[in-house]
Amino acid sequence: MTKGMILAAGQGTRVRPLTHDLPKPMVPILGKPVLEYLIVHLARHGVHEIMVNVAYHHQKIEEYFGDGSRWGVEIGYSYEGRREHGDILPSPRGSAGGMRRIQDFSGFFDQTTLVLCADALIDLDITAALAEHRRKQAMASVVALQVPRDEAQSYGMVVSDAQGRITAFQEKPLPVDAQSTLASTGIYIFEPEVLDLVPSDAVYDIGSQLFPALVAEQRPFYVQSQAFNWIDIGRVSDYWRVLQRVLTGAIPSMKMPGRELRPGVWVGLNVCVPWDQVTIVGPVYIGSGTRIEPGVTIIGPAWIGHGCILRSGSRLTRSVLFEHTRIAANMDFCEMIVSRQYCVDRHGHTVYRDDDTTPLRWGDARA
Repeated sequence: MTKGMILAAGQGTRVRPLTHDLPKPMVPILGKPVLEYLIVHLARHGVHEIMVNVAYHHQKIEEYFGDGSRWGVEIGYSYEGRREHGDILPSPRGSAGGMRRIQDFSGFFDQTTLVLCADALIDLDITAALAEHRRKQAMASVVALQVPRDEAQSYGMVVSDAQGRITAFQEKPLPVDAQSTLASTGIYIFEPEVLDLVPSDAVYDIGSQLFPALVAEQRPFYVQSQAFNWIDIGRVSDYWRVLQRVLTGAIPSMKMPGRELRPGVWVGLNVCVPWDQVTIVGPVYIGSGTRIEPGVTIIGPAWIGHGCILRSGSRLTRSVLFEHTRIAANMDFCEMIVSRQYCVDRHGHTVYRDDDTTPLRWGDARA
């Protein structure tokens, strides 16, 4: 049997404002949190005991997923925080430090463990990856993908010999210094003894500290180069691109919810749309309880969450509306992510609802 570990304690600063009041693993894709897709994928491959380390806004993760029984798994949580002047504050212990804390507490990692980062969508054949790990009698394996050399600074780069044994691990090197174009995807397979190399009660990182230690001690540490979809959501610009790909059907495993009322146009329950008085070019999803007024134009790929209102004459192009968002009359939102409080363009530039310097007008559809 294989156990699972999902790393979900990070603050998600590069995805702000999306993570202003939401933990990064709960950022929605097609109306479901990123973390839900990972849990479903683990269950599909027989991984049913899953630990999740949490910190920032941890209650939202724990309340949504509970004990995991809805997905046919068992989920446990490890909160990483500290008491300071009477307050409990989030205090992540690093990707490896968080796992060592769990191990010291209960010895949970007593079998082969698949480790995932909670900020990427994947369709990796986990069963095949585990089989290769065991065939090589590896202590640790890293699943990697080829990336352009000029993007090396965004990743941990893996250097290996002809047999796939890792000889060096470079954490976000400059392109000129990169010794490889194999990037770690944040998917790891560990045997229990790997955690013996992690000090107790310390902040300790997998990529920058644990992996160099495995190389230095010449442990059986291997890379796997698999063919699969790995969609990283490290920045707001990544999130916008991911949504565009998913909405166009580029990820076959991710299906549009709702009912396809017209070609390329999906709707939830109880929507109010004067179809003969609006222009809608798919792919577009319109969530339940949404009202679209006459004269509105929507150009996909676009996602409109539940409970939204698009006032007369407004235009939405290749954009995403979070739930209960109201777009004012005659406003034009192009390539944006819009919530009740803020809107952010595809490059990460953010404006807030009370900002008088922007001509855009939007608000809370519940008011």
